[in-house]
Amino acid sequence: MATKKVLVTGATGRTGSIVFRKLRQQTDQFEAVGFARSETKVQELFGSKESFFFGDISDPSSLQKAISACHALVILTSSVPIMKAPPKPGERPEFVFAPGGMPEEVDFYGQKNQIDAAINAGVNHVVLVGSMGGASENHPLNRLGNGNLLVWKRKSEQYLIDSGLDYTIIRAGGLLDQPGGERELLVSKEDLFLTNAPNSISASIPRADVAEVVVQALKEPNARNKAFDVIAKPDDDPSAVVTSDFAALFAQTTSGL
Repeated sequence: MATKKVLVTGATGRTGSIVFRKLRQQTDQFEAVGFARSETKVQELFGSKESFFFGDISDPSSLQKAISACHALVILTSSVPIMKAPPKPGERPEFVFAPGGMPEEVDFYGQKNQIDAAINAGVNHVVLVGSMGGASENHPLNRLGNGNLLVWKRKSEQYLIDSGLDYTIIRAGGLLDQPGGERELLVSKEDLFLTNAPNSISASIPRADVAEVVVQALKEPNARNKAFDVIAKPDDDPSAVVTSDFAALFAQTTSGL
């Protein structure tokens, strides 16, 4: 079976780096190519700059070079709010975005550039990792730095759906820096986990499990043209059955926002 060449953007991020490593461990199925801004960070994380392209998602020409001859694209770029200063007692923290790092620039135009590059390169599948909470414009994340973070993420998701490319949109719950492969994963839609989840389940998921969902989405036909929220049951939940059948998991999901 021929290997699938996959470009991973945001490959130096906390989730993106896990995805990149997982793909590199499966050389019989994937040829992983990373895209990042910082050569230093790539060297620190992976010990080598091999299989990496360097550029910025605001620069379509650098994206076009990286995505050439790729079969799939995994989008893991995201704007990041920064706390202005530690809050005083009784005050709420204030957040800003770095210059050039506003959600409109990163989560919409930056992702739009990636999707356009995928179209131009003849890529046949785009996996986009986003966040739950986008079904409500009043979500608190939209108020951080007045950035409308989830609003712009939803706009880029819609752009991908309308692009004509095969897509998988994975809206992760709160991300945990904990081991993966030890929990039962649950999928839903329209932020139902944020409003209707049982009290015993928090709307969160280990980054490593999100990364595994990404990798499995590249393999499973059932994942194509689907958009869904995903969380994990707690690792100490006695009723949990660790998810291993990803085809069945994706079969529970549907297309469209």
